[in-house]
Amino acid sequence: MNDEENVKQKQLDTYRVTDKGEALTTNQGLRVEDDEHSLKVSPRGPTIMEDFHFREKMTHFDHERIPERVVHARGFGAHGEFELYESLVAYTKAKFLTDTSIRTPLFVRFSTVAGSRGSSDTVRDVRGFAVKFYTEEGNYDLVGNNIPVFFIQDAVKFPDFIHAVKPEPPNEIPQASSAHDTFWDFVSMNTESAHMIMWVMSGRALPRSFRMMEGFGVHTFRFINEQGKSHFVKFHWKPKLGVHSLVWDETQKVAGKDPDFNRRDLWDAIEQGNYPEFELGVQILSEEDEFNFDFDILDATKLWPEEIVPVRIVGKMTLNRNTDNFFAETEQVAFHVGHLVPGIDFTNDPLLQGRLFSYTDTQLLRLGGPNFPEIPINRPIAPVHNNQRDGMHRMTINQGQTSYHKNSLANNAPAPVPSSEGGYRHYEEKVEGRKIKARSNSFEDHFSQASMFWHSMSPIEQSQIVDAFRFELGKVMSKEIRQRVVDVFSQVAEDLAVGIAEGIGATPTKGVAVSPAAISPALSMMTKAKSPATRKVAVMLGTGYQTATAQALLKELTASKITAEIVSNTIAPVKGDDGTLIEPQQSLLTAASVLYDAVYVSGGAQGVDELLSDVTSAGFVREAFQHYKTIAAVGDGVRLLISAGAVEDAEVRDTRMNGVLIAKEESTDFFKSFIDAIAQHRHWDRLLQPSPIK
Repeated sequence: MNDEENVKQKQLDTYRVTDKGEALTTNQGLRVEDDEHSLKVSPRGPTIMEDFHFREKMTHFDHERIPERVVHARGFGAHGEFELYESLVAYTKAKFLTDTSIRTPLFVRFSTVAGSRGSSDTVRDVRGFAVKFYTEEGNYDLVGNNIPVFFIQDAVKFPDFIHAVKPEPPNEIPQASSAHDTFWDFVSMNTESAHMIMWVMSGRALPRSFRMMEGFGVHTFRFINEQGKSHFVKFHWKPKLGVHSLVWDETQKVAGKDPDFNRRDLWDAIEQGNYPEFELGVQILSEEDEFNFDFDILDATKLWPEEIVPVRIVGKMTLNRNTDNFFAETEQVAFHVGHLVPGIDFTNDPLLQGRLFSYTDTQLLRLGGPNFPEIPINRPIAPVHNNQRDGMHRMTINQGQTSYHKNSLANNAPAPVPSSEGGYRHYEEKVEGRKIKARSNSFEDHFSQASMFWHSMSPIEQSQIVDAFRFELGKVMSKEIRQRVVDVFSQVAEDLAVGIAEGIGATPTKGVAVSPAAISPALSMMTKAKSPATRKVAVMLGTGYQTATAQALLKELTASKITAEIVSNTIAPVKGDDGTLIEPQQSLLTAASVLYDAVYVSGGAQGVDELLSDVTSAGFVREAFQHYKTIAAVGDGVRLLISAGAVEDAEVRDTRMNGVLIAKEESTDFFKSFIDAIAQHRHWDRLLQPSPIK
């Protein structure tokens, strides 16, 4: 679907403004003669109040910022569309999930949870994954995360959890980090968080790209079909590129080199036409199966293992347009789990129930009152008619005498619509019981799925989880809290607790771990799809590089949808062996290996000598090796790998081991091997082999 066919984009065209070739005016449309000087009494005299242009310009500037979100403040968005593979008419009457001919416009916002708007993209954190579908029946918001479970079971504890993870009140430290006392005090005292903590300590909290992380609706929702029958449903987004992460050392360096790493990655991919794609999956349960599991399906700290309840892939989301204005779209977009369409309804998940209040309350503060749905990015493409009037920032000019229901003066318009004609009707669930402040006994198991997660991980992933705990708890000053965390996670797995304790000076508690639930291979990132597409490669070269082979390499990379950037000592043009000049995109000063997925070192004695003349070139390669990335070198380029300590033997042989590829000469076959190695994302077998880096 192009923009001409996308009804949401056509609607937004009404609000898009370009200043090219236009005269400067005030907000009232008055043309301005001078925008360089305020109105004064003489050239050196005081500015006078009657300068309405100055006052309007300065007042607007003073109010340019709106309150940032308390959580999910750091975000980035894009437009796209959803196409349905197969109808779900047996389960829901939502038109965008039953009519395969419809292409539904949408807007997605990815985010981090804990940090402020100015924090880095690559911190260890949960990522928000919120999708606004502009359906013909109204807006539907699927507001989720990149992790399928959450820290708490009841929304009343959400302020406590956020207060604990935010910077500590005495000094506003640390920013965008959970590695401090109050967070881990909360975790150790609220053991329902154990399962979520396992995910957050894994690579899932360090995504390589927004394009390479899963999305989850987290909660259990309901599908309602035309016959009024209900099914329970969980929503999944599966990235076509697979699920991949950064490593911890890498994230910290990326935060300094490019704090906008993930948002830049998404922007660039869309600008280049490498449109991110996510397939929508659903897990569906009949009401009769609600109590057939050893966990409560309404508990937000639990997932439905895919091996027990398979994920059914039903459609695809494609992100194909960047925003025109970050503030107007990404910053002002307002999501709400309560934005529903017929055929989708809530369950009694107590965390979900609390969110239904919180979101509207938040938008009233952030966006200046009750008319936030009239902001262009939030406007539905479906017609809006109701008796709501006035309030701050009202955009519509409502005609007519009446604004109430029922009325005779306007023949009862706007009139309610029967559910048979598309009116929304809540599912008539039978509910009985005493009013009580309590939690179901079925929510009391805090450890079995945390244990399942641990035992489903590969040895590499388990090692990274232990290291994450050691780093986080190494920042905790209270020895009592550190010990209590070890005691808690000994109930997840004994070997996990021992590994944590050995790194933080605590005493492991033994013999109390729960029996793990069945292993779920779907939880490991090692089992996910692998593709070289849209990866980023640094091609290092200097004077005298072989022009023909460099061009052949770039051609092969482009054919595989891999982005290549030439990196040299400077960004001055570099002359090849036939006199051809190539202009590097980056220099060794501006680039860093952490910004790339792989490194390729071209041959040519003079060029390699030039690279080696800058000591940072060896560090560039060494760092890529230590982060388990694909490295290739040809001919004299091997000398740079030796200098970096990535290989030991000075003799150039054709070898391909542990993601390090070496050849005497470049060839199409060598290029293809390089591309295949990139697709693996990381070469963890380096951990199992003696490293040449001392």
